[in-house]
Amino acid sequence: MQTIVENPSVDLLVTAVQELSLARDLETVTRIVRTAARKLTGADGATFVLRDGDLCFYADEDAISPLWKGSRFPQDTCISGWAMVNRQVIVIEDVYNDPRIPVEAYRPTFVKSLAMVPIRTQNPMGAIGNYWATRHMPDAAEMKLLQSLADITAVTLENIELYRSLEARVQERTTQLETANKELEAFSYSVSHDLRAPLRSIDGYLHILLENHLDGMSETGKGIAQRVMANAKHMNQLIDDLLAFFRMGQKPLIKTIISVNDLVHAVCKAAQEAEGPSRNIDFTIHTLPSIQADAALLQQVWINLISNAVKYTRRQERTLIEIGFYEEPGEIIYYIKDNGVGFNMDYAHKLFGVFQRLHSPREFEGTGIGLSIVQRIITKHGGSIRAHAEEGNGATFYIALPKT
Repeated sequence: MQTIVENPSVDLLVTAVQELSLARDLETVTRIVRTAARKLTGADGATFVLRDGDLCFYADEDAISPLWKGSRFPQDTCISGWAMVNRQVIVIEDVYNDPRIPVEAYRPTFVKSLAMVPIRTQNPMGAIGNYWATRHMPDAAEMKLLQSLADITAVTLENIELYRSLEARVQERTTQLETANKELEAFSYSVSHDLRAPLRSIDGYLHILLENHLDGMSETGKGIAQRVMANAKHMNQLIDDLLAFFRMGQKPLIKTIISVNDLVHAVCKAAQEAEGPSRNIDFTIHTLPSIQADAALLQQVWINLISNAVKYTRRQERTLIEIGFYEEPGEIIYYIKDNGVGFNMDYAHKLFGVFQRLHSPREFEGTGIGLSIVQRIITKHGGSIRAHAEEGNGATFYIALPKT
């Protein structure tokens, strides 16, 4: 049977390491280190020294009587500075018999012997000092423990600096986002009110012109007035779509289990009714699995994709639209495939850009923002969207969403 030999010093070091791993500020680190350093070697005092430019700052101490807490000394006049500059451990059994010791600084203290270890060998950031009131020569095991404490202290201080840097960056980004959101809110308000007002005036005056002065207008004049009205209507639609795009990023997700099968059937039925009996649309809808998502936003996705499929198959004698799915590890991929006009894959990178269109407005109506909204919704759900097409041979859109 193996006998486990307890080592109180190692236990103390382990405890200090555990406490330092949770430290997030300098004050906590100095408190832990000064206490642990003294206990590890049975010293009568311990100091925590930080490098402050060319000075040594005695940040904290744990001792039987006051030492130099709060004081700053030039590196070349104190033993902690020597340890940092030379990047070496130093042990002095008799402080009054070593030329590196500023004797007058030690006379008011209890110190007779000391040991000093740098915090980080490469480019030291500080030092840990141990002091004894009687002549004492620490052994190799004690110095190894003290150096181990200094090493973990260096890592802890580096981590704290990293945490501070990350927190500052997060705060900066948060401030930037808050400013951007305020600017977007102001922009949305301006778009909603300042741009719509002149459009309403244009549309109103054109209605008056066409209703009250139609007899006195030439055919050319009537055509111009009607084109202006159509453009005003298109501009109003652009404003609606732009606002919808901006507001999409601010809308919080309210996720529930959605029956995608029921949702897609309902959207397809509404699309068929909107087109009327003149169009022969053949929907093939496979049984689709449910997903956890925001119901209103997911509905918007399918409305956009299905209406696009219906729109871009308008020239076909028989419209074929297939909606199905397949699974991959961790996600469900829904797809919608049509036999419409398709598009050139060389320009696929523009497909989800705001106001980017791969077909002219004269061929197919629209503002070029619907797919941008779809991509934004899918991305917000932690998914992705892509498309594959061939000119004249239809297009297929793939939506990947995380499994419930």
